[in-house]
Amino acid sequence: MYHPRFNGSHYEIGSKLGGILRKENIDFDSLIHLDDFQRRHGRQSQKILARIFPEVCEEIRGLTDVLDYDHEKFTTWLLCMGCCYDPKGCTTFCFQYKDRLVYGRNNDLPPFLKKDSKSILYRLENGQRFIGNTSSMIHFEEGLNQFGLAVAMEFIMPTMIVPGINSVFIVRYLLEKCKTVDEGISALQKLPIASACSIILVDRQGNMAVAECSPENIVIRKPEHDRPFIVAANHFVSEEMAAVNSNQVYNSVQRYNTAVNALNNIEHDNGVEHAKAILSGQHGFMCQYHRSLNFETIWSSVFDISNNKIYRAEGDPAKVSYKEDARTVHLIGD
Repeated sequence: MYHPRFNGSHYEIGSKLGGILRKENIDFDSLIHLDDFQRRHGRQSQKILARIFPEVCEEIRGLTDVLDYDHEKFTTWLLCMGCCYDPKGCTTFCFQYKDRLVYGRNNDLPPFLKKDSKSILYRLENGQRFIGNTSSMIHFEEGLNQFGLAVAMEFIMPTMIVPGINSVFIVRYLLEKCKTVDEGISALQKLPIASACSIILVDRQGNMAVAECSPENIVIRKPEHDRPFIVAANHFVSEEMAAVNSNQVYNSVQRYNTAVNALNNIEHDNGVEHAKAILSGQHGFMCQYHRSLNFETIWSSVFDISNNKIYRAEGDPAKVSYKEDARTVHLIGD
């Protein structure tokens, strides 16, 4: 996993990332294969992205300028991720325990994505600071910003795909634009959403929510009165969104139930250690995919939001130790 630190304007940051990728001599034509639907979806969605989030379009422009690569094709590729490509299987949760607000997530993907995954510190001239984790670039599966807002996405098998913003760009938008869960929900409700997904939001004030989203509807789940936690996997949980569920992927219900049961019965004095134990499979099925699936946890994150700390296992957390990310000090200042 790469750990770059980017400062400057969006275009400058895109140019810096483009320079890194150029040195790696990546053949993007061998990676980017778009069918007719994807090309059409990308062209239509780019107009929406440019209207809603022009800054990130400048970042993509900086990257494609340095790479001398077809800008429309590259942007289409980014906009199709999370809705037009193969399913992802991840589990995200957050809970309040004693004096700590703790977030945990396993990012589960084909193992070939592990090497090129990135954890990026953004210090933007005209945007909020954040650390985002991604198996791609420019958009993110999860992150934590300078105000203590954590945002993550969960892939849901789509039954409808329309021109709009995909889940990974939604995470980027909310990290960069919002400070609290309420702000995030308000912003989310105004975005044209491309396909089914869940967006998890947690803030330093102890607010937490799962937004179950489709192009037609958004349902907000919050903690029940006697259960100070939220859990999301790769299926919708609310009654209102149950009809939108398609196929549940990669043991989604089993992973969801493992997290719920473990958060109903916390066995550690330390909430961070309890999150690590859940994610590493000590409380039931979580990351124990059979080798034949060619699918595994390529990184695992724990955010101690109360204390502005990030811990990450870069690989299967049952086999790889968590390490603290020292860059969090730069979220607040230099």
